Amino acid sequence: MPRSVADTPYCGVPPLPGDVAWNLDPWLGGALLAGLLLGWRAAGRGGDRRSLLLGWGVLAGLLLSPLCNLSVALFSARVAQHVVILAIAAPLLAVALPLRRGFGVGRLAIAAGIFAATLWAWHLPAPYALTFRSELAYWSMQASLVAAATWLWRGLLLGAAARPEAVLMAGIATAAQMGALGALLTFAPRPLFAPHALSSLPWGLTALEDQQLGGLLMWVPGGLAFALVALPALARALRGEVGALRP
Repeated sequence: MPRSVADTPYCGVPPLPGDVAWNLDPWLGGALLAGLLLGWRAAGRGGDRRSLLLGWGVLAGLLLSPLCNLSVALFSARVAQHVVILAIAAPLLAVALPLRRGFGVGRLAIAAGIFAATLWAWHLPAPYALTFRSELAYWSMQASLVAAATWLWRGLLLGAAARPEAVLMAGIATAAQMGALGALLTFAPRPLFAPHALSSLPWGLTALEDQQLGGLLMWVPGGLAFALVALPALARALRGEVGALRP
């Protein structure tokens, strides 16, 4: 998405309280509309168009709303954006499109591994800072998180329903790694993200407090979403064990 000011983050300069702006980028609006039309066509071949509209609407809201601009000032706002993508938009998009290939245990394990690697990579200090200097890096981050989370949710919700033990293990492992990342950010003794060294101060937060808040969002609501999806799988697995014990 072209920008007129060099080295300005995609979502604008860090806003002050009361000065948070909507993202009115026409290129992004056009890309979202084109993506919705493509998804609508694909969902018509055995998917769920209502889930597509809900999921795409959530995704569009996250990118177009003032949260985009606020995420330049606050690390916690960027994490909140990502948690909503991972826990709400991605599962809706996962059930929106038809499933053409089965999801065995191996594919589910690969999906969980790729999701974990993607999440950790973009929340390391150097790659994270790069997204403030490069629009290519910014959109690579957003696109890869959406894609990796959607693929994982497809396995958790659709493809591996016949193997509840695999869903249970993948859900717990994903919740654990998100909790570990959140805990690392929460208990780090110093701020890790240079782009927010000063931008959080007008919002009444030091850089470390802002980072701690972001870590808690990743740890609790982020990890909880994947832990909850494991509960039905646990119930199915237990029913299977009980059924196997019956004479």
